[in-house]
This record gives sequence, C-alpha cells and structure tokens, in this order.
Amino acid sequence: MNQTLAPDRGRLISPPFLVVTLSTFAYFLFVGMLNPVLPVFVEDDLGGGGVAIGAQVAAFSLAAIGVRPVIGMVGDRAGRRVLMLAGALLSAASGAALAGVDSLALLLVLRAVTGVGEAALFVGAATLIADLSPPHRRAEGTSYFSVAVFAGLGLGPLLGEGLSGDGRFDRAFLVAALFALVSMGIALGAPHGRPADRSESVVPGPAPRRRLAHPAAVGPGLVLAAGVAALTTFLVFVPTYVDELGMAGASGVFLLYSMVSLVIRAGFATLPERLGLRRAATVALLCLAIAGALAASWASPVGLYSATVLIALGTAFLYPSLLAAAVAPVSDDERSQVVSGFTMFFEVGAVVGGLALGPLVALSDERAAFAGGGVLALAGLVAVRRWVQGSVPTPPARPLDCV
Repeated sequence: MNQTLAPDRGRLISPPFLVVTLSTFAYFLFVGMLNPVLPVFVEDDLGGGGVAIGAQVAAFSLAAIGVRPVIGMVGDRAGRRVLMLAGALLSAASGAALAGVDSLALLLVLRAVTGVGEAALFVGAATLIADLSPPHRRAEGTSYFSVAVFAGLGLGPLLGEGLSGDGRFDRAFLVAALFALVSMGIALGAPHGRPADRSESVVPGPAPRRRLAHPAAVGPGLVLAAGVAALTTFLVFVPTYVDELGMAGASGVFLLYSMVSLVIRAGFATLPERLGLRRAATVALLCLAIAGALAASWASPVGLYSATVLIALGTAFLYPSLLAAAVAPVSDDERSQVVSGFTMFFEVGAVVGGLALGPLVALSDERAAFAGGGVLALAGLVAVRRWVQGSVPTPPARPLDCV
C-alpha cells in the first residue's frame, strides 16, 4: 500500500520517525564503540602516532566526501531507505574485517569503506527525518533524531573500552559490526522516502547535473566544517591524552559529552528555531572555541571535563541549526542532495581536524591540537555572518512515497 510522507502540519514524532531514529541509534553504537578503540589500536598494535591516528580519520572522511554526489542522487531517485540499508551493510562488513588488520595500509582501506557506509546511512536517515518533520519544526526534529546519535556515541565507548580492555581489539570490532547489522535490520521498516510523483509511468526528465554539493548546502556546510574540525581534534586525541593526565580511560569523557548533548537536544530541541538559526550557530561556535582554549590551557581531569561540557553544548546546537537553514529553501526532490552535500562538510571538518592538526600532536602534544581546533571554531564565526541567513523561506512540501 502507498502512503504519503508529507509531514503533518503539527505532528512531529510518528512511528516512521521512531524507526529511523532507532536504526540510527544502533548504527551509532557501532561508531561509538570504535571511537576510543581505534586510536589506541593504532598506537599499541600498529605502532602509529598522532599522524597515523589522523590519517585513519582522513581516510574515512575523504572516502565519504568522494561518494557524496552519488549518494545524494541515489537518495532522491531511488529512496532514502536504500541508502540506510546499503550503508549499514558496508559498515558491518568493514567493521568485522578490522579484526584481521595487521598494517596501517589495510586499516586505511577499511576506514575508507566505513566512510562510504556511514555517509550513505546518515544521509538516508537525516533526509527521512527532514521529510517527516513539519517544515517549521525541522531543527526540532533534527534535535530529537540526534538524541539517537549521541546516545550511541555515549554508550558505545563504554562497550568498546570494556571489550578491548585486555588488548582484545578484535572482540570489540566484531561486536561493533553486529550493531551495524542490527541497524540494517531495523532500517527494513523505514519509509522508502522518494517523491511520489516520480513513477515508472512518467517519462523521466534530464538527469540531474552531478556536483559535489548542492549550492544551498555550501554556506551552512562551511560553518559546520569549522565546528566539526574543533570537535574532531577533541574527540580523536582525547583517548591518548587521558594517559598524560593519569586517567583510566576516555569512556567517561565520551559519556559526559553524550549525556550533556542528550539533555540539551531532548530538553531544548525547540531553542534553535526560537533563538534564530544564525544566533544559535553563533553561540555553538563560541562554546567550541572556548572549549578548545580550556582543554589546551588547563591540563587536568577537571579541565578536560569542563571543556567536554562546552564541546557538548556547542555541537548540540550547531548541527540542527545549520541543517534546518540548508534544507529550508529547497523542494523535497532535492533534499537528499542538500543533506548529502551539507553532511559532506562533516568530513571536510574531520579531514582538517585530523590531517592538519594531527601533526601538531607529533610536534608538540594533544593540547596544541585542542588550541588549533578552538581557532578554527573562531573562524567559523566569520562564516556564520556571511553564509547563514537569519530567516529562510520554506517551500511547500510535496508528498513522498512511503513504500
């Protein structure tokens, strides 16, 4: 049976919304398990340092960037669910294969495959959430959806460090891959999510021009990249930095980060639209800049936890505000392309944070990278004023096929 996916004017949380969100939660358990494990694995088992840790982040991110134009078109023409299923399957396969890695070169290849998988799943899921949300509540819908992301990122490190604590990295990788498979199984119940008027009985128009990013995604995306660069340097180098502070592990930092993000996104989901998208993004970047300075200057567990709270506050508001600004001016049959192009800047920021600031760790220490991330967040403030509108037009929603 066919249904329409056009959002109800007032209703936000619906069964399809919950299915997409639950699938995303399972997937980000997979991601969260790998976050604290991979840097330690690179350092202990592969003998790599800050440059190698940054390189595995860059391999993931560059692959995700390269595949983005194809992903956006597939999502708009074949449906969003296809992206979720394919992305989860790719990630499960590459995650399980990590258990047999014995060289940095092989790790980089598998991280690239995972980058393609995560790009596909996240674009499919985030676009479905935008499809299912009333136009005037998209930032709110994105905030609720991202609760699943941060819950996975918060609980995953506890599982990952627990399973790999005795040097059994293979065990952590295999269990993480299982969560990616669970995500795929749940995604089978997600809406298809493609424009209802695009059927086989209609003569197709000219194929859309292939481009790296939809124009509507570029401005908000550049702002996002600045914030993600600051976030990446923090999260990637915390697992090795905690040893310098005499802490038992990084799972407490990741858990605090996720719990603060969860509280903000669940309890204050309407704030970005009430505050104004540009103003919310500005506050977010200020928090990220201050966090970088704090982590760099206050070398103690208290300083690290304080910076973590600010990092969480910043990221809790940054993504929902900017995504809402990016998708507001476009129609439904371009939305996957916009979300794909916009989320590509996650990877752009990660490449900058991993490759550009990773060598600072080799030359100095992790605190130098944290300071560099704070400077990049300040640069994002300039981009906000130029490329994020205070208010954006909202085009009428078109029905989408839910099969």
